[in-house]
Amino acid sequence: MSKSSWVAVMGVATALVALPAAAQGLNGFYAGATVGKSKARDWCTGADGFVVSCDDRKNAWKLFGGYQITRNFAVEAGYANLGKFSADFGGGETEAAKVTAWEASIIAGAPLVDRLNIFGRLGVYRATVKDVDSVFGTFEHDNNNFTFGLGLGYDITPHFTMRGEWQRYYQVGGGETALGAGVGQKSNVDVLGISALWRF
Repeated sequence: MSKSSWVAVMGVATALVALPAAAQGLNGFYAGATVGKSKARDWCTGADGFVVSCDDRKNAWKLFGGYQITRNFAVEAGYANLGKFSADFGGGETEAAKVTAWEASIIAGAPLVDRLNIFGRLGVYRATVKDVDSVFGTFEHDNNNFTFGLGLGYDITPHFTMRGEWQRYYQVGGGETALGAGVGQKSNVDVLGISALWRF
């Protein structure tokens, strides 16, 4: 992550923590699920015109759980399936990269209006990229890096919340996998998702 990106993310997280606590929300455990769309931003770039078709947008989902420490501060962990991105090079050669990730984050939030709050996420992930090439075979690579995001939450009841969030998994891939423009390249993976969250 560049120095400017790091400063921006830390600034958002610090500002949100410093804001007043939300009127809604309960301290304690919660669990939820997310569905959305992912985009591997560098998957279809740098192919020098050899790609017949390329699909860098996929359905994504996540299961997560967390603990609300205060009304505007929580810790959260989850498992995400970010999708299986594919490319067709013609002549029978295809390639697909499936991405999954474990993650842990700090969530900081603050109220905007009654029941509506804004939140920021800053955390780490461990991703697995399984790359299947019809010519060169199958390769798998794990890597760790940062994840961050920004979203809105609406407390339908004190126990049930809906979220809309943009989240980035920063520089996924590497090794012998080809999530980016070529072998060993990495790609940011962005997810736009909607979550349902239940507080116990």
